[in-house]
Amino acid sequence: MDSAIGSQLQTCKPSNGMLGNPAQNGATILDSNAPPSVVAADATLGRHLARRLVEIGVKDVFSVPGDFNLTLLDHLIAEPGLKNIGCCNELNAGYAADGYARSRGVGACVVTFTVGGLSIINAIAGAYSENLPVICIVGGPNTNDYGTNRILHHTIGLPDFSQELRCFQTVTCYQAVVNNLEDAHEQIDRAISTSLKESKPVYISISCNLPAIPHPTFTREPIPFSLSPRSSNKMGLEAAVEAATTFLNKAVKPVIIGGPKLRVAKACEAFVELADACGYPIGVMPSAKGLVPEHHSRFIGTYWGAVSTSFCAEIVESADAYLFVGPIFNDYSSVGYSLLLKKEKAIVVQPDRVVIANGPAFGCVLMKDFLQALAKKVNRNPTAFENYQRIFIPDGVPTKSDPKEPLRVNIMFQHVQKMLSSSTAVIAETGDSWFNCQKLKLPEGCGYEFQMQYGSIGWSVGATLGYAQSVPDKRVISCIGDGSFQVTAQDVSTMLRCEQKSIIFLINNGGYTIEVEIHDGPYNVIKNWDYTGLVEAIHNGEGNCWTKKVRNEGELIEAIGTATGEKKDCLCFIEVIVHKDDTSKELLEWGSRVCAANSRPPNPQ
Repeated sequence: MDSAIGSQLQTCKPSNGMLGNPAQNGATILDSNAPPSVVAADATLGRHLARRLVEIGVKDVFSVPGDFNLTLLDHLIAEPGLKNIGCCNELNAGYAADGYARSRGVGACVVTFTVGGLSIINAIAGAYSENLPVICIVGGPNTNDYGTNRILHHTIGLPDFSQELRCFQTVTCYQAVVNNLEDAHEQIDRAISTSLKESKPVYISISCNLPAIPHPTFTREPIPFSLSPRSSNKMGLEAAVEAATTFLNKAVKPVIIGGPKLRVAKACEAFVELADACGYPIGVMPSAKGLVPEHHSRFIGTYWGAVSTSFCAEIVESADAYLFVGPIFNDYSSVGYSLLLKKEKAIVVQPDRVVIANGPAFGCVLMKDFLQALAKKVNRNPTAFENYQRIFIPDGVPTKSDPKEPLRVNIMFQHVQKMLSSSTAVIAETGDSWFNCQKLKLPEGCGYEFQMQYGSIGWSVGATLGYAQSVPDKRVISCIGDGSFQVTAQDVSTMLRCEQKSIIFLINNGGYTIEVEIHDGPYNVIKNWDYTGLVEAIHNGEGNCWTKKVRNEGELIEAIGTATGEKKDCLCFIEVIVHKDDTSKELLEWGSRVCAANSRPPNPQ
């Protein structure tokens, strides 16, 4: 039986091992053996859910045990191919599932009722904002307690069990409360398939007394998902391509910019296909870094308004047509609403919609289909890129410092740049690391992730855990500020238990630097920790861990050499001590503009 299921799993998995590509023709052929007349002892809800998770590509589940989910966890850990990663708290379990989903295409986490659910909900909200399919599973109350007037522990003391559900309704695209075996199979499958279709988190609550009970609906092996492939409206697609071609071919110096929704639309390859065909200079919005190949011959950097890569904003904002593919324009990505763009010059391509200038708009047109069709029709026009080449001046290098003088952040990132390769990935925490990591030039195959839309400090610790667990062949390099690290530091412990070999650069500048540049105050100063001492205490002689505190360039070079050489198979934690006012020039500019946007007075009534 197990070998048969294994072969079925292989037929439904994408060839690249990642989720998101449906089976050919939207169908999978199944063994038609009839179900046994007697319900097998292992035909349980818990086993069905475990099999489903494995089938869609989940190999690791991030969890915190609680009395309502213990039986469910028993069934999850009993499933071959599924590993339970016990986290120190629910928030980090959610962040880990987020990081895992960024690489594998889907993530999963398991917590207990209400106290666990309301703790993880912040991470689930972040995954929702970033369009990540995360299956959030909660162990719920005993079925016999529903509909009674009983008050349960782990609740707010009211005989109403819907509080957690109501909270999750705004941050998930589907909610399933499984307290009846008759429809459990349908509810679980519908929740998971909705998550994959919508590329958003879902909430599944499973009563604590159900996972181990056999039921006839679970006697067959889970039928592999073969989500019906979505397609564009043919006439709408043709009209959109025709209108866009006319618009772009009339332009003298058009440009193309990739946005973060390229991921959810699974259109990164189609974007490159169009970029190759059109000859336009290629920019990327900050939250899409890593989705657009930076080794492309016409890549001109990050378009981020006043804090763009040098010469990128000048080319984009002086263009007479800009093609934005999957953008998100918020106050952060627009630098306090200060972008110098004109709507009448823009084509905006969303995952299922195309808007040309002030109109017309075309719905039911998939981004991938539109880009591929446009690539065959648009005229090649390298004018804007030729203009870029005329004005471009290579990046300057930081002023050389004495190897023993206090370390500067720009010197540090000069050395981080040299560490990058196709076998590394970068995780950038909310804060000045956003801006410093944005300037890194990613080699082909180098991963890159950060959370710009939600911007929750502390995200990167859990995300590093999850991302590293999903790609054991890559070495993750995380750049984390001291303030953010204090929020979620505990799960360095879980990294050690999982034998991960990430390199964490802890940037110790004594406070919340990004908040300082938006609005300073004494609340932005934090208590200094002995960060390397803390990690050594967490290590406690178990697992492979190496720490180093560096204060100057000489010590940094030595530490990086050790981390990439002698200690390459260890989790390496390098505390970098810098001046409290040492920030990127981009953060200074961005902070002042965001401050101005936040400080706008109320409109007159």
